[in-house]
Amino acid sequence: MTRPTKAPGPKRRRQLEHRRRLIALGVSEEEVSKMNPKEIRDLLKRPAKVQKEFAGE
Repeated sequence: MTRPTKAPGPKRRRQLEHRRRLIALGVSEEEVSKMNPKEIRDLLKRPAKVQKEFAGE
């Protein structure tokens, strides 16, 4: 038996949720739209750092 692959629907929903979390932390929508999913996940690993970094803009 093999493990089932991740379904595209829930994956898309997770990515949208991550984008919304970054926007809530203070990153502009324009910047978030230019990022790929890996960059978004990397930023969400340290939300306090993201808030501090993007608070000045």
